[in-house]
Amino acid sequence: MSRVVLLGPTASGKSALALAVAAAVGDLELVSIDAMQVYRGMDIGTAKPTPAEQASVRHHGIDLVDPSEEYAVARFQADVGVALADIDRRGRRVLLVGGTGLYLRSIIDSLVLPGQWPEIRAGLEAELAMGTAPEVLHGRLLDLDPAAAARMEPTNARRVVRALEVCLGSGRPFSSFGPGLDSYPATPYAQIGLAWDRVRLGARIEARVHRMLEAGLLAETERLLAGGPLSRTARQALGYRELIEHLEGRWSYDEAVDAIVLRTRQFAVRQDRWFRRDPRIRWIDIESDPVAEGRPIVLDTLTS
Repeated sequence: MSRVVLLGPTASGKSALALAVAAAVGDLELVSIDAMQVYRGMDIGTAKPTPAEQASVRHHGIDLVDPSEEYAVARFQADVGVALADIDRRGRRVLLVGGTGLYLRSIIDSLVLPGQWPEIRAGLEAELAMGTAPEVLHGRLLDLDPAAAARMEPTNARRVVRALEVCLGSGRPFSSFGPGLDSYPATPYAQIGLAWDRVRLGARIEARVHRMLEAGLLAETERLLAGGPLSRTARQALGYRELIEHLEGRWSYDEAVDAIVLRTRQFAVRQDRWFRRDPRIRWIDIESDPVAEGRPIVLDTLTS
């Protein structure tokens, strides 16, 4: 069956375009490729499809776990794999929609993912918290797995810790798990990316942040905190993280809002850089209207 990916940075208009395409293609189902839409109750800040939108077209990959649970890419790969098999069994077409690059690669390239060793990771993160520089950990990784160390910045603490965790926990080099993210093999998925001028995208991001706040993002954050401890991943979600810091008294409401806008813009730049490395993506330069300018191309790709 036809499988197409619609991707791009946050606020690029992916969801609106996907819904418009689904309205025109009667046998289409949508799969969210978003690391934060998997959490129940995190609705406004993740721009999750509304109940009405979910009623109009079947969605997968959202509301999979409570925000107190840790949820990683391997689990997402398994969950979405089940959904895709079900969609194929029923003879439906699928459009994958989202901006979480690693989650997407896990699906379209069937990445072989190493396991997790939480105790080892906690020990490495404790070292960082005590003042050990990421470059020191990178030096250890260089000894254990030179190939993996060469593929990451010594200052990228998250990636270095993950690679070390796998090396120490599995007894195998991190680089031995598949060809790695720098390889772009043939895939049955056609990928379409929405490209914006950075200034215009920044303005869209700021406007969307303010719409989320007007829709009740602060109250949603308070409800999440009242429901019990959030997982480390959920707590770091853009918008929620800054408002939690405000609620905990670390900065004012206005400072939190400014931080949401700034960090979201920075995140969009990182997303764009990630996707731009993939030569398999067909880019659409969007001037003003993602639905009008992208709908014909996505429809053609689905039906070709």
